[in-house]
Amino acid sequence: MQQFAPDDLTHDAFLGGKLYLWQPRKGYRAGVDPVLLAATVPASPGQRVLELGCGVGAASLCLGTRIAGLRLTGVELQPAYADLARRNSPEFEVVVADLADMPLALRERQFDHVLANPPYFDRDASVAAKNRGRETALGEQTPLETWVKMAARRLAPKGQAHFIHRAERLPDLIRALPKDMGSIEVLPIAPRVGRLAELVILRARKNGRAAFRLNPPLVMHQGPVHVSDGDSFVSKVRAVLRDGAALEF
Repeated sequence: MQQFAPDDLTHDAFLGGKLYLWQPRKGYRAGVDPVLLAATVPASPGQRVLELGCGVGAASLCLGTRIAGLRLTGVELQPAYADLARRNSPEFEVVVADLADMPLALRERQFDHVLANPPYFDRDASVAAKNRGRETALGEQTPLETWVKMAARRLAPKGQAHFIHRAERLPDLIRALPKDMGSIEVLPIAPRVGRLAELVILRARKNGRAAFRLNPPLVMHQGPVHVSDGDSFVSKVRAVLRDGAALEF
């Protein structure tokens, strides 16, 4: 079983230093995507939140930093990453399991919010990463449809599911939603003005009845092209990444 030696880890600041996470120096490392996902979840203190494929806990713990009093649970396939998630927050309940075969005790529970950052890449059309941990996080082994259906099953009535994924997979996300999932909202994310969206955040509500809503794109960076190294995020994105602000849509 993979374990990380102390020299294999880094202790990285998120949300402008409001949160620090232990991560593997090599392998899958949390970046901007789980931070953006967490910023869009409209949770309230006391609610129950489940993250599928939580890794080291970036999305859940960013959410918990912004909103105190949440009951956070994560499911993670790789034990070494689950250990880091627990180390990052002893109050974060992390279950080592395949999300397609969760233990009975977890399947009997319901959650107000379920969030997931599923692997982005179809390995029938791309090259696998050499690092095993990185490949498990990025290469789609469990079908996207399974991620969506498992999230929907764990929701309480009126609960919300939240996903971040590649823009070209939006049709697959929507097709995978069970019939009792409605009030679908989509936020496209584009790198710059005039560029196509590369990512989408989708949320849907159990038993929701509101009309489908496609929001204006969130533009990440200032200017039409990359000019120089450094922080070029627009103010709304910078507030999320540096101050832990919410991202409403």
